[in-house]
Amino acid sequence: MILDIGLAVLGLVILLLAGDALVKGAVNLALRVGVPALLVSLTIVAFGTSAPELLISIQAVLEDVPGIAIGNVVGSNIANVLLVLGVPALMAGLDTGACETRKTYTFMISATLLFMVVAFLGPISWIHGLILLGALGFVLYDAFLTARSHRRNGRDMPEEDEVEGADPSVEGWKIALFLVLGMIGLPLGADLLVDSSMRIAKALHVSDTVIGLTLVAIGTSMPELATTVMAALRRQADVALGNVIGSNMFNLLAIIGITALVGEIPVPMGVLQFDLWVMLAASLLLLPFVFRGRNMGRTIGIVFTTLYAIYLMTVIFYEGGHG
Repeated sequence: MILDIGLAVLGLVILLLAGDALVKGAVNLALRVGVPALLVSLTIVAFGTSAPELLISIQAVLEDVPGIAIGNVVGSNIANVLLVLGVPALMAGLDTGACETRKTYTFMISATLLFMVVAFLGPISWIHGLILLGALGFVLYDAFLTARSHRRNGRDMPEEDEVEGADPSVEGWKIALFLVLGMIGLPLGADLLVDSSMRIAKALHVSDTVIGLTLVAIGTSMPELATTVMAALRRQADVALGNVIGSNMFNLLAIIGITALVGEIPVPMGVLQFDLWVMLAASLLLLPFVFRGRNMGRTIGIVFTTLYAIYLMTVIFYEGGHG
């Protein structure tokens, strides 16, 4: 059991490092061959930072433990709102009142509702996967048009050195090394994490879905948590809120969309009856901060983190419905 927890942590660390390496390699290669920084930021960075979750979900479906795949995505989205925003709000507060995230937040809620419909029509098949990916394509195209419009109006757009992972001075062999490490590390880390998670689930007599909703979801939300904590300390609430909203959209549309092309994803009854509704409720908690200009003070941080602790305890101690 202790060995399996150690292997799960090792797998997660490998995943996160490999995902970071892949982003650096892909971003710098794309910029080298002349892909605009704006397009790189909207696509390669967004997909690259979600690579660990994607590989976990694909590996879980291939190893016939789809509960980890669905649990990872739903659990990550709940953690992103309650934990990833709750902790920095508790530490330093988030001045979300001035954030311009109404449009992307509306897209996120729409993606959440679409995903819920697909889940209730499940098992999630390749047809549903194409629907989710079609919605993702619409979101990306809209983001591209919006960004291009901002550029025409003279508003700041990302330059090459502002894109996450970009380093104009990086040498060609380093780009190749980053890509190789990313492509080798991601499947290796995913395999380690999924296999050890299965054994932990059996040892604890819980379902693989519960492990996905808790251990895997929290682990894969750590990069987002680090980003939002730093953003809070730097008084960049828009970065924190935008990071969570974007991550949640990608989890639902890209990760499940692509994974469904690999194999069918049955949705456990417990997820349909409980976790999906918690995910929707957590997402709706952001309404007053997005549309009413409210700030996330320490009281909100306490409320969010307490709600997340209650959710975790509910999943762990009443997991019978997730089987």
